[in-house]
Amino acid sequence: MQEFKRHIEEDLLFWKDKSDRKPLLLRGARQVGKSTLVRKFSHLFDSYIELNLELEKDAHFFDKNISVRELLDAILLSRRIQLESNKTLLLFIDEIQERPLAIQLLRYFYEVLPHIYVIAAGSLLEFALGEVKSFPVGRVEFLYLHPINFAEFLEAEGNTQLLEAFQSVPIPAVAHDLLLERFHIYCILGGLPEVVKRYLQDGNFTRVKSVYNSIWNTYKADIEKYASNKTELQILRHILRVAPNYLDQRITFQNFGNSSYRSREVGEAFRSLDAAGVIRLIYPTTDYQAPAIYDLKKAPRLQFLDTGIVNNALGIQGELIQLSDFTNAYRGALIPHIITQEIISLHTDTDEKPLFWVRDKAQSSAEIDLVYRHNSILIPIEIKSGTTGSMKSLHQFINRVDHQWAIRMYGGKLSVETHKTPEGKTFQLLNLPYYLGTRIHDYIAYFVK
Repeated sequence: MQEFKRHIEEDLLFWKDKSDRKPLLLRGARQVGKSTLVRKFSHLFDSYIELNLELEKDAHFFDKNISVRELLDAILLSRRIQLESNKTLLLFIDEIQERPLAIQLLRYFYEVLPHIYVIAAGSLLEFALGEVKSFPVGRVEFLYLHPINFAEFLEAEGNTQLLEAFQSVPIPAVAHDLLLERFHIYCILGGLPEVVKRYLQDGNFTRVKSVYNSIWNTYKADIEKYASNKTELQILRHILRVAPNYLDQRITFQNFGNSSYRSREVGEAFRSLDAAGVIRLIYPTTDYQAPAIYDLKKAPRLQFLDTGIVNNALGIQGELIQLSDFTNAYRGALIPHIITQEIISLHTDTDEKPLFWVRDKAQSSAEIDLVYRHNSILIPIEIKSGTTGSMKSLHQFINRVDHQWAIRMYGGKLSVETHKTPEGKTFQLLNLPYYLGTRIHDYIAYFVK
């Protein structure tokens, strides 16, 4: 697979140079580029060993009850590597979920062999962790890898000038149309590295469909391995089949997708998919101040691992190619989804999910697409078409907070406006082009300052 530059590489370099470095567990769903990332990183070391525990020839090392020193000696001997005292070795244990004992042994690399650089990776780790008798709490570090975001996509295209414009705050006005055009391509494709690689080879959308189908089938096969019974297997298959149709709405578990399945059964299946990172449950908050917490009693919305997978499942790529503004694409759900995906991609050290805000009351229900924490305040983010439109929900939120900042993400150009709520509170509205999702933190700092 093509070696795309990923922003998580800075985290890997920081980990490498730490004096108190611990074994690193790299987490993320299949096909987001974990193995490719580590292989690229391995060039910084004198020696490199990669084990894939889906292969018996590598997995058998972890079937024996031996010390971690004996384990390393056996691995070095099998690879015919003589490790000199002044040389660095990176040991990469891929698909570590296949051998729970390997996860347990990570602590001993930290305690007994701290000079060895160890990175482990795997998909569906949450399921494997249930089989680990003694997880090495405090003896491992975590990083999270997500699909390629728009900034990484621009880098992969090799358009240095456009990338520099994208990274400027504020962006040059002359770059707006070009960035909008490239973002639309990115929205259609999504950020799975194999899809992006295939598209960049010849710019042909039709040739990536088989890649989507292959990846989605792999996800389904993975998840089905962890179904505890036949009913759970049927529910998981049902969810994976119909869930893309619910991108534009909050969901309830009871009878999900016009089924006869009960709330408890569907909820458990969704939580399994959430743990796997394939379909995340994004719960709202009702808070007005930071730190905001999820309200698990309210209906969540669905966030798929990758927007391109959803587009393929819905068969809407052809429709999207014809559009010049994606704000209303797929009933207005596409842009909130891709922006949420972009924000998730920025979190490499936690598994944090973005928040949206709701006020569910009989006489005055309201909903805001996203709320973003900036220092001690929550800033509301609405995603709207054009520069006008109803801001009723945003007004309700602004009236109840002790700041004056709000954001509208849309298909237009960067600007700042002064508005007033019907109750008379003045606030500042940043109109932000929707291709700036990965720069949201920098633009909020610029806006508030």
